[in-house]
Amino acid sequence: MKVRIYRPSKSTMQSGRGKIAKWVLEYETNSARKPEALMGWTSSEDTLNQVQLKFETQDEAIAFAQEKGWAFTLSNAHERIVTPRNYSDNFKYVAPKE
Repeated sequence: MKVRIYRPSKSTMQSGRGKIAKWVLEYETNSARKPEALMGWTSSEDTLNQVQLKFETQDEAIAFAQEKGWAFTLSNAHERIVTPRNYSDNFKYVAPKE
């Protein structure tokens, strides 16, 4: 069985970063998703794609997958880079390059 281990990014709808501290282990899909004929909803024959296990650290998630004998794909977390700026920087005159 194949699983994917990653740390989710922050929600685009909120400015806070509250739910990104935990690592998530989720199963890789075995069957393709397709629209259902009657309602048009996305359906799949595989119910494991609804399961997400959350861990405090990356090492705990890896240890759990190895204990179960699962092959895993690890996606490293992207660290946020913030360049501090002042409000007055928006109005500074920058000479054009020649």
